[in-house]
Amino acid sequence: MADERTEPDEPEEPGDAPRRSPESVAEPQNEPSPDANLDPSGLSAPADGAETLEEADAAPGSDAEDALAADRARKDVEADRAGGAGSGALLVAAGIFASRVIGLVRDRAVAFFFGSGAFADVYRLALRAPNFLQNLLGEGTLSASFIPIYSRMLEEGREEAAGRFAGAIFGLLAAVAFGAALLGVLLAEPFVAVIASGFLQDAEKLQAGTIVIDRYDLAVQVTRLTFPMTAFLVLSAWCLGVLNSHRKFLLSYFAPVAWNVALLAALFGGAYLIFDDPLGIGALDVVPADQLSRLLVAVFIGGVAGGVLQFLVQLPTALKLMKGFRPTISLQVEGVREGIRAFVPVVLGRGAYQLSGYLDFWLSTFVAAGALGAIGYAQTLYLLPISLFGMSVAASELPELSRISPTELDRFLTRVAGSVRQILYLIIPTVVGYLGFGFLVVGAFYQTGQFDLDDTWQVTLVLMAYSLGMIATTAGRLLQNAFYALNDTKTPAKIAVWRVVVSALIGAGLMFWFDRFSVNEVFGIPSEGDPLRLGAVGLALGSAVGAWVELWRLVGALRQHDAAFRLPWAAGLRMLGLAGLAAIPTAAIRWLVPAEPFPIWAYGIGVIAVYGLSYLTLGHLFDFDESDAWLGRFLRRLKR
Repeated sequence: MADERTEPDEPEEPGDAPRRSPESVAEPQNEPSPDANLDPSGLSAPADGAETLEEADAAPGSDAEDALAADRARKDVEADRAGGAGSGALLVAAGIFASRVIGLVRDRAVAFFFGSGAFADVYRLALRAPNFLQNLLGEGTLSASFIPIYSRMLEEGREEAAGRFAGAIFGLLAAVAFGAALLGVLLAEPFVAVIASGFLQDAEKLQAGTIVIDRYDLAVQVTRLTFPMTAFLVLSAWCLGVLNSHRKFLLSYFAPVAWNVALLAALFGGAYLIFDDPLGIGALDVVPADQLSRLLVAVFIGGVAGGVLQFLVQLPTALKLMKGFRPTISLQVEGVREGIRAFVPVVLGRGAYQLSGYLDFWLSTFVAAGALGAIGYAQTLYLLPISLFGMSVAASELPELSRISPTELDRFLTRVAGSVRQILYLIIPTVVGYLGFGFLVVGAFYQTGQFDLDDTWQVTLVLMAYSLGMIATTAGRLLQNAFYALNDTKTPAKIAVWRVVVSALIGAGLMFWFDRFSVNEVFGIPSEGDPLRLGAVGLALGSAVGAWVELWRLVGALRQHDAAFRLPWAAGLRMLGLAGLAAIPTAAIRWLVPAEPFPIWAYGIGVIAVYGLSYLTLGHLFDFDESDAWLGRFLRRLKR
């Protein structure tokens, strides 16, 4: 748990001997060997399985045995609390941080070349179009149907059975993913027509000269590339499941860096080869639309290469960890049928999320151009803290929660509540920061090239709307994993439907109302060309409301297991107060130091850094237990 001060053990390396009990790990180096002095002449035989003098002295039924058992249980709990939500979460966060940072660099480059208009709409749609493969078959589904079963087999010492199970899941995933990818390539035209119906109007507008590109035609071209790319990303998620189950968190979450680097290389390499003015620097406003279209196609050619790289980066380590692995397509392998039974409800639940996402995209194609782009840019910033501070804890906790016996419900739910506190400690200040300083965040990362001041304000408002649901989304992700660890995949799937319905109804109504207003009208910014409108803000607000409805129902469902279960809202209020204190010096700097002499990226990063450092410093000074969980390891190492 986050309230422990014990430094967690390092993850076990593949090929090591089985991990000994926590007390033996901490033995001094000069401890007598297990064979040396356990049975000295004239004394009774040692306790069965004894490896230390203390264990040898604990004869069955003696007070010494009871004391040793109690001490072992205490140390097991301490190690358990310090483990999953400690070192594992930090490793996941480190990997996610690296991939998200390079992802921000990628999005800044995309913003430079394509801004927040029609080309950005196609870019976001192309990423989203085959995304159902990754969400239905990838990490989220494997978290429920693969990791708990595989982790349980490892915990029971049945490594050969675990390897055979992993091989069967790999074969089934590959067959389904590449089969679906082939269909996506062949049916790209009707697929794009369904999910982006508003793009079908572009052909007439192009002939009338009111727009410069046909978004539908371009979207079909790039979607044919993103389907095979996503099939490889699904196999990459299988590698992630294997690595996480073996507590190898860093590589699996660092691997997406390869995909992002490939996209960046294709973007800049394509610009150099395609543009008349290499890189188009200083002349983006006069780059012909056909050259920008070719550049977008080049980006997703790089995406295919990146998907292959992301898979291959993880595969050697995953193969090294497994015993008995052999790819098969069989339902007879132990665990496969159980995994499929868990898989189906999760697919339905994930399908509900996908439906919600596609409804948002479908609706946004009927409002002013730029809505899709604004949603995509805002979601990158919105998902960054969710991934770093929410998914890192949720992902590292799932294997640990799966190892807890169903009979130990109190221990299970106590661990869940502690993990929620750890998530809230960094999510709450992020929400406060986005609401108070979101304009600087968006400007620092995106305002460049074709991405102007009106783009910054549009994306800022969308980001603020999404942020209202960030706490519910991150806590909800952890509670979903708690149900998966309890072998209950149906409950979160049913609750996901509620989120979809609420998000769609509220988002659709607000979208059309907000689309009546433009950024230029609201902020008095001069308009160049078609003004950017605010329909995407309504969709984001609907998403936020849906997230809170989902969290409310997930908590209610967990309370059916234990009526005493509560989320740690009192701790959350203390963290909110801490974030408010940290915002005071930040707001003072924002008020007293003018932004004009500085580039917006430098000013924005400076102000954001002051806020982040203020919060972390105050948390350490006020001795928040969660601060020690996130920062304690590093501070202790600095003192060595």
